[in-house]
Formats: sequence, C-alpha cells, structure tokens
Amino acid sequence: MPETLTPSTAAPTARSTGRAPLTHVPLSSTPLPSLDSTVTVWPGRFEDVGGVQLHVRRTPRTEGDPEQGTGNDTAVYVHGLGGSSTNWTDLGCQLAPFAPGAALDLPGFGFSEPPRGFDFSLDAHTETLRAYLVGLDAGPVHLVGNSMGGAIALLLAARHPELVRTLTLISPAMPDRRPDPRRLSDPRMALAYLPFVGKPVRRRLARLGPRDRAMQVINLCFANPGTFPDQRLDELVEEHGARAGFAWAAPALARSTLGIFRTWFSSGARSLWSVAPAVGVPTLVVWGTEDRVISVRRAVRTARLLPRARLLVLPRTGHVAQMERPSTVARAVLGMWESVREGSW
Repeated sequence: MPETLTPSTAAPTARSTGRAPLTHVPLSSTPLPSLDSTVTVWPGRFEDVGGVQLHVRRTPRTEGDPEQGTGNDTAVYVHGLGGSSTNWTDLGCQLAPFAPGAALDLPGFGFSEPPRGFDFSLDAHTETLRAYLVGLDAGPVHLVGNSMGGAIALLLAARHPELVRTLTLISPAMPDRRPDPRRLSDPRMALAYLPFVGKPVRRRLARLGPRDRAMQVINLCFANPGTFPDQRLDELVEEHGARAGFAWAAPALARSTLGIFRTWFSSGARSLWSVAPAVGVPTLVVWGTEDRVISVRRAVRTARLLPRARLLVLPRTGHVAQMERPSTVARAVLGMWESVREGSW
C-alpha cells in the first residue's frame, strides 16, 4: 500500500481539527522495514487466559537494534468492533524490530469463542485484556487500541497503569451521540446493531456473501477503499467466511455494540470523558479526518483530557489509520516511544 503523506501534511493543524494544534507529534526518522502488503497475516494460536481460550497472533521475531527498543519492549494490539487481530498485520510488522507484538482476538471476535456468561460490556473486555497482560508477564507494555479497542485500552490504562508503558489510541470509541448516516457508505451499517430496529437489517446484511460483507467494512472504514491491498481483502473475505459458521459471532457483535452504547450514555465517573483524565501514561491519539465511524470532532477533546497526550490528525484517512496509513502511524508510534525513552514526551 503506497504511503503519500509527509511529516508536514501528517501533523495536526488548526484547519484539520478546527482548533489550535496540540503539542507537536514527533515522527521518527529511524528507518522502518519496507511495507509489504503481500506478507500474510501473522501466525495465530490459542492461549489460555483465566480459563478463556483467546486466539492471539504474534509478530514474527525480528532482530533489531537494542538501543532502539527491542528486548524488554512489547507491543499489544487491541482491535475494534467487528475487527480482529488481522487489523494489525502491517503496523505490527513495521514496529516488530523495535517491539515484538501480540494482537488479540477479543472474546466473540476473530477466532476467540466467548466463554459462557460473558456479557460483552467494555468492562468485561477490559478485564479480559487485564488478565492477558498479567499472564504475559512482560512488564508494562506499549498498548495500542483502535475504535472499541481504543476505549478498552483507555479503561485499562486508567485502572491498571502499572501494566502500560505507553498508550496509542487510534480513533477510540469516545462517546458520539450524533451519528450522521449521510457520511456512511451504507446507512444500514449505522442501524444494524441497534436494539429492536436492528434485527431485520442484520438479516438483510447476513444475506450478503463474505466478499460483499468485507467490502461493506472497507467502504465504511477507509477514506479511499481503492487503496486496500488485494492480499488483505482476500484475507478479510476468508475470515468473514469462517466466522459465518460460528453461532456466537453475530450475537457477540450485537451485544458488544450495545455495550459501547451503554457506556456512551453513562454519566459521572462511568463516562469515558471522566475516565480520560485519570490516564497518566504517555499517550498518542491518532484520528483520520474522513472517519465515518467516530467523528474527528472528538479528537481534540479526547487529547486535551488525557494529561500526557499528543494528537496526530491524518488527512484523507478513515477509521482504521493503522491499516490505511501503516507507515505514517508506525513513525508516530515509534516517535513517541523514542521521546518517552529520552524523557521528552
């Protein structure tokens, strides 16, 4: 996937955010591995996490420069609603020389079957992530989350800061009660997982084949769907086809969606807006100007509430910047890691 953004155009600006820019985000000048979208997804295996079998993909072992990070550093990647561990293939490969990575399939997503009684709330997903990090026994990790995974990562960092070295939030699912269906590639996607009205819409979407369902996701989440590599599309189609045979997949998606909505309408201490100021770890917030899922209108407020955050707004980018702009996001993430190590974040 070609990358066309430069450090100057990738930096947050008053024009792209509607506000004065927050503190400058350093983009690392350290050479990254070549971006190769023909590389297959990382190998996955099931790991026992408190009696739950989580499917986890790990980045290939890569020899790196110890002074640039490898060794004690570990990155953990948390996908968004409807996503999976495969959402991190390209970004994880870019960062593998500096921190070996692990990407989870949260319960009910990817290939992780949810345990009986799992309630799919953000709290439940956060507890699963906590149990995984404790069992990983890698010390504080570089935690990276997208969308729902960003909200989960934020909750984890607020509640268990001892487990997090740095935090990267890519279009985190901060409360946004003003969806604009006109911005969606298919307005049905906005209705599919709402209570009561969503069931017939889900039935109609379910009649689509795996490739059509995969393209629905890409059309919604990418600013320019035409840039999605053929290899990644084939992998997504294969995953959608496999998940169609899991009886728990659709209910997990619907119930996790309701879990997000419940949190969005929470007030007081349970609101994500109230949780954000409690996150004391160095944080990078990344947002695309063309995000059709969680509006970039939430970007500045999110970054300003996080005590040690810097904001990177990417033009011509949608909801999954780690997939649409993996090299730019990797340079920003690595820039944060280097700044933290130097004490300048």
